[in-house]
Amino acid sequence: MNTPHGTHLRGAARLATDATAGLVGLVEAMHARIASVPGLPAGSERTSGITGLVYRSIHGVTKLVGGSVDALLRLIEPALQGNAAPSTEREAVLAALNGVLGDHLEATHNPLATPMSLRRNGLPLDLANLNDAGPKLLLLIHGLCMNDRQWQRNGHDHGAALARDLGFTPFYLHYNSGRHISENGRDLALLLEDLLARWPQPLQRFAIVGHSMGGLLARSALHQAAALGQRWPAQLQDLVFLGTPHHGAPLERAGNGLDIVLGATPYAAPLARLGKVRSAGITDLRHASLLAEDGTGRDRFARGAPPPAFVPLPTGVRCFAAAASLGEHDAHVKTRLLGDGLVPLDSALGRHRDPSRVLGFAPDRQWVGQDLNHLDLLSREDVYTQLRTWLQD
Repeated sequence: MNTPHGTHLRGAARLATDATAGLVGLVEAMHARIASVPGLPAGSERTSGITGLVYRSIHGVTKLVGGSVDALLRLIEPALQGNAAPSTEREAVLAALNGVLGDHLEATHNPLATPMSLRRNGLPLDLANLNDAGPKLLLLIHGLCMNDRQWQRNGHDHGAALARDLGFTPFYLHYNSGRHISENGRDLALLLEDLLARWPQPLQRFAIVGHSMGGLLARSALHQAAALGQRWPAQLQDLVFLGTPHHGAPLERAGNGLDIVLGATPYAAPLARLGKVRSAGITDLRHASLLAEDGTGRDRFARGAPPPAFVPLPTGVRCFAAAASLGEHDAHVKTRLLGDGLVPLDSALGRHRDPSRVLGFAPDRQWVGQDLNHLDLLSREDVYTQLRTWLQD
């Protein structure tokens, strides 16, 4: 269901009244650097055009309260109607907000909170109308602070390319990445059980591709589905992880003191300012917490917390891990310290110092791309070539 632009803006006002100007600046920096809005100069933390107008307005309303906020937003609503505000930019703003504060938005019933849905071509999927669904299903799950439209990057979309080359019917998950991974995993498990029950013909193939946090979400959904006795996991053949932080990421730990690691890469640097103003989804990335019990009775900001419950790779599913490296070879200092800029190489490949926590991807089901960053995994030709090779019949 599409929410009117005015409702989104009034939701933004409620958020802005509670937030600080610095937090809004963080969200804008996230949008500018991670979402990569076209036309931005390299390294910019400010947006321009209509998107810039939205952020400048939110900065302004942090000084106002109550009816004054609504009055101001009513004045700028016409500028965001129709073609003046491309939906791709609006959704990039909302995705960044949900990634940083999605748990707060949901808890306060803010209309900016993104409900989970399956989408195609940026539009919600009608589960009652799957007549054009083919025998090969592909689900793509985006990462933190992103949305389903951002699988389209630099003129390439893994889902569209796999539909063209291998005959998959691609669906894209759209979700609030600021919620706990376990909560999103539970909802995804329920959604997939419903989807496959409605599938109009026998499935020949079912594959999931998860980028970054999206891979953790898939693992959480599979574990919870098995506990619930659901049927859809038995139909899944392939699970591909693109830059997934299986054992956590410095991205979150920057909130606990590793700012220097994040500051080394321009699109990750804004996250180093989060401090304690960061969502449950982000704190789950510290050690890749996939289950609800990981947070029971614990302060999610506390240092020295025990590691989360170990969730092995699902049995009966071919699991593949693609990782990226900023360095030109495995021994390069950038590779050892930064991985792809957000996810260390060992984490992306499921390696761990504790043998009991090693995920154990088969050697021929691992791939490392050199001189690549975290977002390059969405668009580089060599990444897609490997993805296509893995998913061929």
